[in-house]
Amino acid sequence: GMSERGMGAAVGQVPEYIEMVTRWCKDKTRMPVIVKLTPNITDVRYPARAAKAGGADAVSLINTISSIISVDLDQFAPEPTIDGKGTHGGYCGPAVKPIALNMVASIARDAETAGLPISGIGGVTTWRDAAEFLTLGAKNVQVCTAAMTYGFKIIEELVEGLEQWMDNAGHPDLDSIHGRALPNVTEWQYLNLNYTAKARIDQDSCIKCGRCHIACEDTSHQAITNMVDGERRFEVIDEECVGCNLCVNVCPVESCITMEKLPAGDLDKRTGKDVSPDYGNWTMHPNNPMRDAAE
Repeated sequence: GMSERGMGAAVGQVPEYIEMVTRWCKDKTRMPVIVKLTPNITDVRYPARAAKAGGADAVSLINTISSIISVDLDQFAPEPTIDGKGTHGGYCGPAVKPIALNMVASIARDAETAGLPISGIGGVTTWRDAAEFLTLGAKNVQVCTAAMTYGFKIIEELVEGLEQWMDNAGHPDLDSIHGRALPNVTEWQYLNLNYTAKARIDQDSCIKCGRCHIACEDTSHQAITNMVDGERRFEVIDEECVGCNLCVNVCPVESCITMEKLPAGDLDKRTGKDVSPDYGNWTMHPNNPMRDAAE
């Protein structure tokens, strides 16, 4: 807020200012001080650490992402256009949820902000969205864009859906799911490179739209057929499939394409080698030029 005065996000981008302003607020009020963090920064952990150092009772994130949403091609001005001019604004809604989830998890995993309550914001529209934030360390979530779009009744639907999922899954309360996904969040260099999976297409569910073939053929590994024995049929070519998940993401039919893990000892037709039972990550890989230095 207060971008017209050069404040708001400008303060939020300087950890020293965050700590200073947080201390001012804590000194002058008995109310809880919740610091809202901007996503328009390289590493959100630093402002979170500053907020905690200043005595913040909690942090909330993310705020909106600075953006230009579109351009009026008749006036050649950003939209919305005011008297022929436009400016940047704050982007929000479902599209920012992946960014928000990543930043919430980053703070929740950071040893220097351990125990700092987090309020999750960014694209919360359904009960599943709320559950994802909670499992990544948020203590609660906030809803704005969805309420603007669908009205306050969306909150009732969100609560009912979350309760039903928790009951069906056997989760007795919110504490039982809080932070549950955090132990499974890691850095990419520690992912198991020996894990091998292949895409599998359920022919009974397939509507033969061809999106998997086009995506794989044009932008991935040419691992999906479009014709078999003269008929339109989409099958995975195991010798080419690297398990990238692209076909799963573009398929319009839920669960039509799934990823199947190859058991240890099975032959990976792409490499011509058996799947290793051992864990091996990039820090151990012979192609990593920094491997010896790490050791």
